[in-house]
Amino acid sequence: MKELLEKIQSEIETFNTEAQAQVEKGNKAAGTRARKAALEISKLMKDFRKVSLEESKK
Repeated sequence: MKELLEKIQSEIETFNTEAQAQVEKGNKAAGTRARKAALEISKLMKDFRKVSLEESKK
């Protein structure tokens, strides 16, 4: 679970960095990377939900 949380935090940091680059500098490639990070965050959050539910059953 700890490893999953670290992955989520890493992707959130990546998203924030890339989104800022797109907004502040108009960097289109950064926007693409931000969207990719957002998709990965979504996937990781679904994994978190599964793991969380399993842990709560113990």
